[in-house]
Amino acid sequence: MRRIAVFCGSSLGANEVYCEQAYLLGETVARLGIGLVYGGGNVGLMKYVADGAIRRGGEVIGVIPGFLNKKEIAHTGLTELIVVETMHERKAKMNELADGVIALPGGYGTMEEFFEMITWGQLHLHQKPVAILNTNGFYNPLIKQVEVMATEGFLKESYRKILIIDDTIPCLLEKMNQYKPPVFDKWI
Repeated sequence: MRRIAVFCGSSLGANEVYCEQAYLLGETVARLGIGLVYGGGNVGLMKYVADGAIRRGGEVIGVIPGFLNKKEIAHTGLTELIVVETMHERKAKMNELADGVIALPGGYGTMEEFFEMITWGQLHLHQKPVAILNTNGFYNPLIKQVEVMATEGFLKESYRKILIIDDTIPCLLEKMNQYKPPVFDKWI
């Protein structure tokens, strides 16, 4: 992978392990020569993932809507900052720039961005790995809900398998590198 998009919170969360893992992810991808694409903010976990990559001399591209630039305060140390008009343009640009997606802990915005990326994969709008770094078990309830959706017949097993999950950065990145998109048709 040349670049990874990371969706994460504009807040720090209640446990400092979230900040530590965000920073470590940024450092790790930079050390591996993988560029980082993220929301462009200088707040919350976004700041930590960007700072980790910057510290290691990595490429860091921020994509931020103009109206959020005032609230999230764009990071000034980035390789490139792209200002777009809308949230949808932000996701589309991040998708265009990245070869894979990782969700870190976050709130509604992170969930919305993550679910759109996995839905685009399900609809074959991209064939990129979409992953969750399950720090501190943050995503355990969501993982359980995905199992319920499959058990109850709302999610085919082939689509359940497109979601990559791990709680360690090296294993998650390895799974993403090994990812082969399944051949399937949603309407069969």
